[in-house]
Amino acid sequence: MCLTGVDYFSTLGYQPALAAVAAGAIAPVATIVLVLVTLCGALPVYRRVARESPNGTGSLAMLAALFPHWRGKLIVLVLLGFVATDFMITMTLSAADATAHLVENPAVARMLGTSESGATRVGEGPLGIVITIGFLTALALVFLRGFAEAIRLASVLVALFLALNAVVIAVSLGQLAAQPPVVTDWWSTLTTQHGDPWLVVAIALLVFPKLALGLSGFETGVAVMPQIRGDRIAGARKLLATSAAIMSVFLVTSSLVTVTLIPASAFGPDGEAHGRALAYLAHQYLGEGFGSVYDATTIAILWFAGASALAGLINVVGRYLPHYGMAPAWTRATRPLVLVLLGVAILVTLAFGGSVEAQGGAYATGVLVLICSAALAVTVSAHRAGHRTAARVYGGITAVFAYTAGANIIERPDGIKVAACFIAGILVVSAVSRIARSTELRATAVHLDDAARGLVAGPADQPLLLIAHDPRDCTAERYRAKLSHAEAAHGLCGAGAIFLEVSVPDSSEFEQELMVHGTHRHGYPVLEVSGPTVPNALAAVALSLRDASGRKPHLFFRWTEGNPVLEGLRFFLLGEGEIAAVTREVLRAAEHDPTRRPWVHAA
Repeated sequence: MCLTGVDYFSTLGYQPALAAVAAGAIAPVATIVLVLVTLCGALPVYRRVARESPNGTGSLAMLAALFPHWRGKLIVLVLLGFVATDFMITMTLSAADATAHLVENPAVARMLGTSESGATRVGEGPLGIVITIGFLTALALVFLRGFAEAIRLASVLVALFLALNAVVIAVSLGQLAAQPPVVTDWWSTLTTQHGDPWLVVAIALLVFPKLALGLSGFETGVAVMPQIRGDRIAGARKLLATSAAIMSVFLVTSSLVTVTLIPASAFGPDGEAHGRALAYLAHQYLGEGFGSVYDATTIAILWFAGASALAGLINVVGRYLPHYGMAPAWTRATRPLVLVLLGVAILVTLAFGGSVEAQGGAYATGVLVLICSAALAVTVSAHRAGHRTAARVYGGITAVFAYTAGANIIERPDGIKVAACFIAGILVVSAVSRIARSTELRATAVHLDDAARGLVAGPADQPLLLIAHDPRDCTAERYRAKLSHAEAAHGLCGAGAIFLEVSVPDSSEFEQELMVHGTHRHGYPVLEVSGPTVPNALAAVALSLRDASGRKPHLFFRWTEGNPVLEGLRFFLLGEGEIAAVTREVLRAAEHDPTRRPWVHAA
């Protein structure tokens, strides 16, 4: 729960201030709506996600399984853009808010020669941007050296942070109890501005999407499932419920005390509570010493939240893109990837001017789209499982989150712009990488059944004759014609020739284990195999047969009739195309010794 809380609970560092700016006096009511959406919407959705993906792969893996082939891959790639937005903005926003807590601390403000309100301008000025970039660079350096030791501090840090927040909120609630007019004045302001209390609720329903930052952390909660001992599903559900309950209490109480006890002017760009409402109350009611401890703890947990996000980005890139053949080889190494992500984080920080408030919309967009996709995944899953009532309920939850995401995107379009940049970058890199890696074998292993081994057995000095054949045309006439063509074009003696057939059930897959089955069809010996592409599977099987039998394979093809460009496109999308030429190139890339390389004949 504390690993999840590094991301989830750390939003208390800035969420109350952003909520006050976004919703004003109505923020506590809107926060109650947010809590209801959390407990009645996000929590049930992710409880089902935990059941459907107990290995921690989350809603993205569910969607990939529910929507196979290229359609599913495209959905995942688009959602990865929003994942990148979520995690990247978590890094930059957390670093920016850590900077705000640092430079707006009274002791540091005096060292800088500014007032606390002037320190706000410092936090978003050149010096603040430099400090933010320094936090991000420190984050990258830790990952370059290894993060295993540092993450063990997460539990202690989260416990300390929550304890300090509990003290601040408890003292602030005591102030409200001692000053009843403060609460009545706040309520009078609400009813005077908006009239009927039901109108207040209606407006809260409209503005609560602005508070969506308080919904973060659920994907992380599912991601840590492999760390749970015993019953993972039950453990994950307890984790999600406990963290959501704790956060709900903190969100409502922090919103109430900050809106009622802090002057509205203090939330402005030059205000002392800008981006750090609870820190303001800590200094106000508990003194500079306690406030400085609170600032230091907040800075630490925000930094850890950035570390958690960076770890999540590395994990996502490693989990999906290489598996799809859509990541360059260097992304498998952590250090180059960390440096690239650091560069992107610096660019995002510069683009937003180091402003916490400006990044809030982009962060909320990433969080909401991910939750919406999770709700859609469990809706489709429940429908396909025949759970119609559950599907309707989840469909309603999906509609709520779709509205929330849409409202946030319309009002604060920065998030969709950032996500569009990430999506475009992922699609371009994926396409280039897939093309660049097209000549890899794309087989994690090749297994031969006993019948296949029997067909290829023979003296080592006798060549292994393999005729490539399309399994979609398995008539006796087609086999006879293919063998006759090989005999006429290559002078092949038909005795001993074996037909090699590759079927492609899903060309969007990049690599998989190949199982070769031996059989006879219409009296002809046939080796059958399923793979993601025809040429790569042929090359992988030929090399495996060479090693298993000791015989040198000779592959016989007929040239494809078609435009080379269109055939290349067919290979990229359908795994077919100009098979002979691509098979030869795959073999050349896989086996550098020409004397051991299987022969390719085409006519």
